[in-house]
Amino acid sequence: MSADTKQKFSKLTVILHWTVALIIIGLLVVGTYMEENEVYSLYDIHKSIGILIFAIILIRVIWRLKNGFPKPLGKAKAWEVTLSKIVHWVLLIGTILFPISGMMLSGLGGHGLPLFGMELVAPNYVDGQAVPINADLAKLGHQMHGALAKIMILAIILHVAGALKHVFVYKDGTLRRMLGGKIEAD
Repeated sequence: MSADTKQKFSKLTVILHWTVALIIIGLLVVGTYMEENEVYSLYDIHKSIGILIFAIILIRVIWRLKNGFPKPLGKAKAWEVTLSKIVHWVLLIGTILFPISGMMLSGLGGHGLPLFGMELVAPNYVDGQAVPINADLAKLGHQMHGALAKIMILAIILHVAGALKHVFVYKDGTLRRMLGGKIEAD
């Protein structure tokens, strides 16, 4: 598999980026909807997709660490490059911790870990109520999941805003590169 260059990202980089991005955004939207409207019927699907995307996230993180972070293009100011690096790290770490915290809150909270009808961790119900396997870790997972939702939404907004600035202000090919296209060398 070819490595990323400043002019072009590998197909694997592009596929992993967009797969993780779209699924995480989708899970954020669905998770927020479920939480705000108490739509319990979607939880098993949300959990199942979260578990599956975790495997893809691990591949993406290993690939990103192997290839390094994208080299900045254009005329970005030093503070923008620094912010970009911070946002990239927040997104990378957040995508790892998000499914872990969800699995903690569900599995250790006694709700089990379903994977499209299969039980990876069986629920622990007594008289129709979930009995936590480890209440403290389940609570920590719940707190992390909620905080990460807010952090990830902010990081995604900053990431998209940065990408749009590269498109409309710097006109430097950053988005073209992220879509798999090749750009001219500086």
